Amino acid sequence: MTVAEEERVGTDSDWRSAPFRHAEFLPVDLDLNRDADGTIRLTTNHPYQPIDGNLARAFFAMAETKGDAPALAEREPAGEWKATSFRYLARDVRGAAQWMIDHLPPRGVLVIMAENSVAVATMTFAAFATGRILCPVSPAYGVAGGDHARLRHVFAKVKPAAIFLDPKAPYAKALKEIGADCQIISTDPSVFGNAAVAYADAIATEPTPAVDEAVAAVDPSATGSYMMTSGSTGLPKVVEQSLDALAANTAQGIGLIGRAAGWDDEMLDWLPWHHAAGASVLRAGLMLGGTLHIDSGKPAPGLFERSIDNLRSKSVAYFNNVPLGYAMLVDAMDRDQQLRDTFFAKMRLMLYGGAGLPQPVYDRLQQHAVAATGHRVHMTTGYGMTETVSGCCAIHFETDKVGIGLPGPGVDIKLVPNGARYEVRLKGPMLMSGYLDEPEKTAAVFDEDGYYRTGDMAVFHDEAHPEQGLAFAGRMAEEFKLTNGTWVYGGQLREALLKALSPLVTEIVLADDNRPFLTLLVWPKADAPADLLDQLVQRLRDFNAGQQGGSATIRRVAIMTSPPSVDAHEISDKGTINRRAVLDHRSDLVEQLYADTPGPGVGVV
Repeated sequence: MTVAEEERVGTDSDWRSAPFRHAEFLPVDLDLNRDADGTIRLTTNHPYQPIDGNLARAFFAMAETKGDAPALAEREPAGEWKATSFRYLARDVRGAAQWMIDHLPPRGVLVIMAENSVAVATMTFAAFATGRILCPVSPAYGVAGGDHARLRHVFAKVKPAAIFLDPKAPYAKALKEIGADCQIISTDPSVFGNAAVAYADAIATEPTPAVDEAVAAVDPSATGSYMMTSGSTGLPKVVEQSLDALAANTAQGIGLIGRAAGWDDEMLDWLPWHHAAGASVLRAGLMLGGTLHIDSGKPAPGLFERSIDNLRSKSVAYFNNVPLGYAMLVDAMDRDQQLRDTFFAKMRLMLYGGAGLPQPVYDRLQQHAVAATGHRVHMTTGYGMTETVSGCCAIHFETDKVGIGLPGPGVDIKLVPNGARYEVRLKGPMLMSGYLDEPEKTAAVFDEDGYYRTGDMAVFHDEAHPEQGLAFAGRMAEEFKLTNGTWVYGGQLREALLKALSPLVTEIVLADDNRPFLTLLVWPKADAPADLLDQLVQRLRDFNAGQQGGSATIRRVAIMTSPPSVDAHEISDKGTINRRAVLDHRSDLVEQLYADTPGPGVGVV
């Protein structure tokens, strides 16, 4: 039976009635209180169980226990996985730590600009071991054109003592152009000149008792990491995170979904470690004794095939991705039964983060799961942001609905009424210290009770049954006005349009602020039909018929023929789309959408 035939068998009522595969979750036990003004305060009654904030100490203890068990694995060019044991990884971390003690000032900043690798993990935990401040930045900062504004901004802000880089000529050029004055470490230092240090030499440094003394002296309450925000509306802010906050977020994840996720088992993950979600996977895996296989792919043209190849050959029980990655995955499963069957063979929990998951993508995933196994597979969110280290809320109960879920142990949610929705605010031990050297911005994002203002909106799936969790209802930053003063709720409208246009498109962008009507730009599926524009117009006419008012009615549509541009900041390393950057970068196409006589590639709805 083909995948298409099996999906027809497992459609709608059939797959929706299939039982969930077993996964061990934290039982739902809510504490909900309402203030007189309608504000809701939501927590779990399960106690918060802290873990050691001295991350290096915790890792070394796990390495002693695990010994020769594999900690990290990378795929070699020939296709075989090469594993590094906990014992050897700990040895290299100690060598790198001694090098840092010898060559970097106390509390010095180590910038890392490199793709996920064993070397990056080693330098990360060496910084944790010595009290140096870790500052991961996106490799895109080193290859973007122009004046390298983001990299220049980061260097001016954090004043690094050293930088670890992949050996790429564009990085060397970028450092020279911004006038970087710091120690350079790389796996191939020849790319950066005679003064650069070889990574192999750094980890080969003989550890002295100073390493154990440095680990013992680490203050987990002090800033241990600078993490960049996405910078979607300008230059990134530098988030100050203590080691205690990093550990708290890991503890919350363990409490919510840890046993179901199996971070002490085998994992396969591509999420970049210079972003919050990816970094949390690395920490959880190494501190809990799992084996993390580093996937060098990502949901982008020319790169996702690597992820597909890995997923076709290796079954895991837990998978983590962003909505765009899942959309590309279900498209691939439509064509590839081996991929589908291997992916779901052991799968018991899938997690998404970074943006709201469209319901149609969830439905198609479950159809594939039921066709492959006879069971639905639990899907959860990792709701959080850089300011909360990573996801601190999750779906930890059976449900067919996508959403934010419920708070983890130690997380306090304040829901402030805003019309029919609630503004989401968060509080707990995972919160950032603040934005580096930006006291006004720091003060602005905390309310009078110390809650972090996320800027997100939410609703209950069923307010009479809050145990069913919260649903994402848009970002305040994605809401804009038309020229007639009507508000457009971009997040909610985007989700509805993705559902209406599925599976013809992979992503959409709404246009535009201060215009007389709404239009739409779309990225099509790889195998989109030749008459795609005509089909989109008809789908949008059907969609408009169910709407009231111009704030949710699409008048014109255009197809984008080139993929999202990293250099133009249209897409982040996590696969999330920056609406404003797309509209600015493709302003010619936007003008065609609003021309008195639309261009030939514009569909009039």
